[in-house]
Amino acid sequence: MTTKRRFRVDDLEGVDGYKLATGLIVPRPIGWIGTLSADGVPNVAPYSFFNVVSGLPPTFVFSPGRGGRKDTLENVRAVGEFTINVVSEEVVEAMNASAASFPAEVDEFEACGLTAVPSTSIRPPMVGECKANIECVVTQIVDIGHPDHGNALVIGEAVEIHVAESLLDGTRVDQAELKAIGRHVGNTYSRATDLFDITRPA
Repeated sequence: MTTKRRFRVDDLEGVDGYKLATGLIVPRPIGWIGTLSADGVPNVAPYSFFNVVSGLPPTFVFSPGRGGRKDTLENVRAVGEFTINVVSEEVVEAMNASAASFPAEVDEFEACGLTAVPSTSIRPPMVGECKANIECVVTQIVDIGHPDHGNALVIGEAVEIHVAESLLDGTRVDQAELKAIGRHVGNTYSRATDLFDITRPA
């Protein structure tokens, strides 16, 4: 049996709990979230506290922090819509650049050299350079964790899904061609290219 070190969460200090959680739950998909401020300023920022949580209808969550100024959270509270822009190898550098802290009045699409493509059914734009984008409407925002330094869980339902034809066989997405990027800990990412199949039990 493997020898393990035990951590009592109440005894952890500073960001130790965060470091353990994000170091163990890997790789995490990246939600590159496009929003629009109440004043109409486009914003795009990556979140690795992100996932799909339901298929009918397709429903997604991401979890921005509530401490300090968080444009994405303010925007989804004000406008109630967001885009998900799938992060693949081709856009990973721009995704990383968009993680910088920009003033609220800065158009982050423009600042990061991205093409802001108008969505079909919602107001926030999509990242034109991505192979796939999802338009979502917010259905619920739930405050979780520490009252001052916790997160908000943003829940959104898809209303439009845009996928490059080169990725598709019907509605099945070619995983090798997608070349998705996953987030690990600190500055570490991974490529979803070492793929294998295993048959699910009946």
